[in-house]
Amino acid sequence: MKRAKVYMHDTYAGKLTENENGYHFQYEESYLRQTDAEAISLTLPLTKEPYESKILFPFFDGLIPEGWLLDIAQKNWKLDPRDRMSILLKTCQDCIGAVSIKELEENEE
Repeated sequence: MKRAKVYMHDTYAGKLTENENGYHFQYEESYLRQTDAEAISLTLPLTKEPYESKILFPFFDGLIPEGWLLDIAQKNWKLDPRDRMSILLKTCQDCIGAVSIKELEENEE
């Protein structure tokens, strides 16, 4: 299982996971309680309920670089071009914009 912490403006907003059933995103309860909390995407509005999808959510897929930059990332990290979650984890730690993705280690929760 691959897991990631999703940050909005350097504030931990939620967790994205990939397992044999697909992809799951859920906002962190403490983030939802903040008065200035904002959705990471219009397609993922603030809610306590988890989001589920068989494919990587289009918002997250849109964060992945394209073209020559994607080619460089795939060669440097030896990434499978079909493994979108691994590409997201390696290339989106410091994205342009408000959202960033950090890999969640096995011993972290």
